[in-house]
Amino acid sequence: MITTYEEYLESLRRMQPNVYLKGEKIGRDHPAILPAIKKIGLTYELTKDPHWQDMLTAKSHLTGEKINRYCHIYQSVDDMMAIHRCTREFTWLSGGCIQRCGGRDTLNALSVTTYNVDQDRGTDYHKRFNAYLEYFQKNDCVAPIGITDVKGQRNLRPHEQADPDMYLRVVKKTKDGIIVRGAKNPIGSAPIAHELVIAPTRALTKEEGDWAVAFAVPADAKGVIHVAKSGIAWWPRQHLKAPYAEYGRTESFIIFDDVFVPWERVFLCGETEWGSEVGRLTALYHRWLYSACKPATSDLLVGAIALLAEYSGIDKASHIREKIADLIAIGELIYGAGIAAAYQSSKSPSGTMIPNEVFTNVARHHAGVNTYHEFEMLADVAGALGITLPYEQDFVNETTGPLLKKYIMRRPDVPVEKIHRLFRYVQDLLGGPQSSVALVGGIHGGGSPIMEKIALLRLGQIDKKKGIVKRLAGIED
Repeated sequence: MITTYEEYLESLRRMQPNVYLKGEKIGRDHPAILPAIKKIGLTYELTKDPHWQDMLTAKSHLTGEKINRYCHIYQSVDDMMAIHRCTREFTWLSGGCIQRCGGRDTLNALSVTTYNVDQDRGTDYHKRFNAYLEYFQKNDCVAPIGITDVKGQRNLRPHEQADPDMYLRVVKKTKDGIIVRGAKNPIGSAPIAHELVIAPTRALTKEEGDWAVAFAVPADAKGVIHVAKSGIAWWPRQHLKAPYAEYGRTESFIIFDDVFVPWERVFLCGETEWGSEVGRLTALYHRWLYSACKPATSDLLVGAIALLAEYSGIDKASHIREKIADLIAIGELIYGAGIAAAYQSSKSPSGTMIPNEVFTNVARHHAGVNTYHEFEMLADVAGALGITLPYEQDFVNETTGPLLKKYIMRRPDVPVEKIHRLFRYVQDLLGGPQSSVALVGGIHGGGSPIMEKIALLRLGQIDKKKGIVKRLAGIED
């Protein structure tokens, strides 16, 4: 079990180089992705902290050993609530996305589906999966959520594409395993992961057996190519060091160029009717975690807006208080729906807990549709300085520094450095190197908003509610 940041970093250094960044092949300890590595490193380091221990560690249902909760399969409501609390507090601590939840979401989905396929088809996928899971837990692995295919022409199914590789597929089966080809994009944390756990992205028809494949491979396996985005989420600090600025995020466009997967790491192969369940459950688990990380982001925006107002002397203004109340209501509604999804969860035949679909999709829907609205409120209160703040170097220049400090003052009893630090943080939130990623991810992470609406229309018991109204209105069919 990895227990320190240094052990995690060293495990990445031992991997074969197959990550490309800006046209160059890089090592997994490259400075451009180091901020993202530091953030995931916290999920190891904090396991020794008494406050975090219960949230970040669990007992494996396979071995009984103590493991990192990011390698765990949900066995109870308490399990689910531990990671729910952890997700919100971790976002407070680091200032953004944990990056380690995706792999666990896919593992939980596979723990349900592999068991169900075995009961239906007489396969041994669940046995294979549990053997792999034991390896994953023992080695304290990091994995991303490997579900999103590139999809090609969107109005065509996988088997209708001009290029069949637009959805990842099996191109050959041998006595030892399968060979897969395709791409997954955009996959968060993939450049700094040990393993890739891959699942179908959609429902499949009987003609699409080659695309009905789920498996796991090392992230540095032969034929795997990562085309990475930088892990630096904020503008680099030279003078005003700040805790949040130490951390970042990264993602990959992952290409599978005829990658061999041994049979013991294959968890679905050709069972088209089960492809949709893996994809649906993976998205469901991931959407459920948004009900914790998105409220945490709302908390950060509440804090920033409240401080901007306080330092500017307008914290008692009614329009400011309305904005803050609005943000709090959005965040707590989403978080509360997530709690409801946990307490209304169900235990699958494999023993894995599944969050309630209605409450999960309600939470994720409100998180997505309010993303830009929340940042709009921050931009409104911050004003132009929230994005046009001059560079740090200008604040230490002997000519411009004293003048800038004079003219960014707000309340005279608030030290100018506090004002400078706050606006530097706000500028990163609104216009940092990965601000647009955070905004788009807020909408599309775990599935586009239309997917939540489709799920709610499917699950919303509309006919039942029509029947209630008919009875009350005295309408007889």
